[in-house]
Amino acid sequence: MEKTNNAEKLWERMARIDRMERGTLCQMKGRNHFNHQTWQAGRNVVRYVPSDQVEALKEDIQSYEQFMDWVRQYADEIIRISRRQREANSKHPKNKRNNPRSGKLN
Repeated sequence: MEKTNNAEKLWERMARIDRMERGTLCQMKGRNHFNHQTWQAGRNVVRYVPSDQVEALKEDIQSYEQFMDWVRQYADEIIRISRRQREANSKHPKNKRNNPRSGKLN
């Protein structure tokens, strides 16, 4: 399969991400500290985050979200390529004149 320029660029962007973290960062009501919440093995896991790590964790969570967005875009691009290849190799071209359901046969 030959990848498009868009697919290659997305792959390169994903490969450049070297830090990420799943979950959400939540400031506790009435307090000055934060918790990091993630879903693991069917459970919500909560960890205390020291104040000196809050900004780095925010960036890591944003990196994960960006990575997942690029993964979806990459998958969409590969799916488009796969569909085009299947149609090009099909014995039944996507053409109404050759579609038995259309009532018109060649």
